[in-house]
Amino acid sequence: MTSFAVEFLGCKVSLADAQSVRERLAQDGHDEVAAADARLRVVNTCCVTAEAVAKSRKAVRRAARTADRVLVTGCAANLGGAGLDVAPNVTVLPVRAERLAETAAGLVGDLGCTGGAAPPFARTRAYVKVQDGCSFACTYCVIPQVRGASRSRAAEAVLAETGRRAAQGHREVVLTGINLGCFRDRGAGMRLADLLLAVADVPGIERVRLSSIEANHLTDALLDALSHPRVAAHLHVPMQSGDDGVLRSMRRHYSAAAFLARMRRARDRVAGVNLTTDAIVGHPAETEAAFAATLRTVDEAGFTKVHVFPYSPRPGTTDGDRPGVAPDAKRRRCARLRALSDARGAAHRAAKAGLRERVLVETGDGRGHADDMTAFVVPGAPPGAMVEVLAAGVQGDAVVGVPG
Repeated sequence: MTSFAVEFLGCKVSLADAQSVRERLAQDGHDEVAAADARLRVVNTCCVTAEAVAKSRKAVRRAARTADRVLVTGCAANLGGAGLDVAPNVTVLPVRAERLAETAAGLVGDLGCTGGAAPPFARTRAYVKVQDGCSFACTYCVIPQVRGASRSRAAEAVLAETGRRAAQGHREVVLTGINLGCFRDRGAGMRLADLLLAVADVPGIERVRLSSIEANHLTDALLDALSHPRVAAHLHVPMQSGDDGVLRSMRRHYSAAAFLARMRRARDRVAGVNLTTDAIVGHPAETEAAFAATLRTVDEAGFTKVHVFPYSPRPGTTDGDRPGVAPDAKRRRCARLRALSDARGAAHRAAKAGLRERVLVETGDGRGHADDMTAFVVPGAPPGAMVEVLAAGVQGDAVVGVPG
């Protein structure tokens, strides 16, 4: 028996991939233990920014100090020159996600006593990958290099996994993918809206949400699906910039006005929808005026949270080694956009006062999220509980919910 531990860096797709390795090793008879005690450690890496690669490299070094063997997987493992082969006991596996669990398990070997119970996600909600890869060509993005072209899982496999997650006790699932809106099962005649509704009807699932979706994939059919009582009224729609010149330079294929029109359409068709976004700050095409346009667009779109990413040159992309704006200007702009995000988030939480919400409690101190992804704290509620609460105030970055 080999004792093992699996960790991930980066996005929820990375988490789902790491989960597949956990399950396969457990099913092959190996013993999952705390990371510090594991003889085998698997590190599923990220490469979306230079900082992510540096963090991945640090995680590999840390694992190599205590484990007999370290397997390095994920996006950075598929990126040339990432420098992850940092010790003699480290093996880098540059394989696609579909072959990841099988390849890792083959290197470890099974015990002849397969069939062990698959572990649930370590988190209260489960993440079900429905799509991988991206065929877009954004100038700054390295992900198509390391993930490949867009491809979808069969709807049947997605629904079967969702059923397993429900049986493991997960009451909420998140459908995730690299470019989620590209999901299509031609054989089953299903697109993302159809899949979303089918997952919502799996017995035992009380809530399903989308992880992140591009603006051009916000069809009316998908927006209407968000009105299902077990589908969360939350959309995370990456904007990246609110300036037309920067968007053209990034090859984002929409204007700021078109993006805002999509956000208005979402609000018109989905009652109470909460919109959040990503933004890249300091792209080489971003001037002070362009950044000011991003601030205006964020405000007009009504986002309640902006995940701010300082621009990072990535090897092999169209932008290549272009450094972007000066570091001081980039830091200043990031701080301004985060301050706007914080202010909008605080106003959103304050506006919840007196409303009734359904909260999935996720931690031992009562923290969790409502249907629209607003953070709540419900004192005394146990992890895993789905509770109806009255929003009674604000505590830091969360709304206080009183059951009843």
